Amino acid sequence: MFRKRISSVVMLFLSFVMLASVVKAETPDDYKGRHAKYIFFFIGDGMALPQISSAEIYLGSVAHKDKSIVKLDFTQFPSRGIATTYDASSFITDSASAGTAMATGNKTLSGVIGMDVTRTIKFPTIAEIAKSKGMKIGIVSSVSLDHATPAAFYAHQPSRKNYYEIALELCHSGFDYFGGGGFLAPEGVHKDKENILKVAKENGYTLISSREDFMNLKPGGKVLAVNPVLQDESAMHYDIDREKSDISLADFTAKGIELLDNSNGFFMMVEGGKIDWACHANDAASSIKDVLALNKSVDVAMKFAQEHPDDTLIVVTGDHECGGMTIGFAGTKYQTFFEKLNHQKISYVKFDDMIKKLKADDSNLKMEGVMPLITEYFGLTTDKQQPDMLLTDYEYGLLQNAFNQTILDKNQRMKDDASYIAYGGYEPLTVTITHIINRKAGIGWTSYSHTGVPVPVYATGAGRNVFDGYYDNTDIYKKMKSVIGL
Repeated sequence: MFRKRISSVVMLFLSFVMLASVVKAETPDDYKGRHAKYIFFFIGDGMALPQISSAEIYLGSVAHKDKSIVKLDFTQFPSRGIATTYDASSFITDSASAGTAMATGNKTLSGVIGMDVTRTIKFPTIAEIAKSKGMKIGIVSSVSLDHATPAAFYAHQPSRKNYYEIALELCHSGFDYFGGGGFLAPEGVHKDKENILKVAKENGYTLISSREDFMNLKPGGKVLAVNPVLQDESAMHYDIDREKSDISLADFTAKGIELLDNSNGFFMMVEGGKIDWACHANDAASSIKDVLALNKSVDVAMKFAQEHPDDTLIVVTGDHECGGMTIGFAGTKYQTFFEKLNHQKISYVKFDDMIKKLKADDSNLKMEGVMPLITEYFGLTTDKQQPDMLLTDYEYGLLQNAFNQTILDKNQRMKDDASYIAYGGYEPLTVTITHIINRKAGIGWTSYSHTGVPVPVYATGAGRNVFDGYYDNTDIYKKMKSVIGL
């Protein structure tokens, strides 16, 4: 029995070695051509093929009556690969370990930023190495700037939840441009630390918090720009909720180019972070709109690349899939109706806020009082004159049950497995609404968390060919580093 176990282990090890050699042979990391001077690295957090395909189907469904798609610009890049995403602790990664893999080329544990599995060795990031060679560095994210993905490019912490310590590393990074969301713990967990914005200013950063000041920024000096209005967890608005006073992800990208452009080149990472958050909450419409926002940001980089075709590399990928999003639902069989998502006008977060206010204002709130808002913002109705979005008796029953949980205090709500599968810890009524509209559109979900499927990688420009093939997410770092010539 013991020998059989040893033999099985040896065979498994040899299988992994053989597989690794095949993958490595098909995907060289050592680039021999002209080095890129300008690097754009776009990460759709939680974005894999389901999120990308859903955005393309949505565009096609809105634009055409027949079953066709409108392809995103980055999916047409000439080089395309597939990257595995597992980390050192699980086949299902989190954003910290996935970000570390892409930023440093090393596997680590879930929740760890820029360090090894012992949480004692710090890995240099591609952005830090590029900075040491004289390139300018920009980090942009639609979520808080101390969140896992942006942090993976400048911070080294045993826990992604060390928000204040991560923010301190941002202030001392020397990077030239930060833009997007704010900070989760600007004065520490106990609010007894020096404010991060003050520390940033003391370290030479110009602080920007209005759209007008942002648009008037000129090159020269280091910049920390935070969107004027922040939504959930110090993040930018979901694009579906974006207001006129907001700075869009594309705006942050365009300004980054203006501020970073120089004779030594630059590296800019741009994260569409709320794709992931929307998928955690199973909100397909919000996810799609944020994928489209990321696509617009890529368009900005593509225009720059047209002026510098031989010196620019653009890479677009996701760090993992989120939600187990599927195109196809049992109730619609082989049919999809993505145009029905157009009825959704706001994100789940914004509707949550509305419900909280209603509960505060009316202690005797009834389902009948909420139904008009559901119709206004999601299109779901009990009016038989509107068959397209008519709720079935079953669907209305789901809404009623969810409402009954929503009006309770959180500590009074059901906490069994069935409740988690139905609501995932989100506001019961809101997540039930998005589930129903998603199902009517032909979209299903398997999880409120990440999944372990590989992610696509798209590349164009100098050195793009090394991104063809099937490889690991740690190879993305190696390939970018080789193309830059670091």
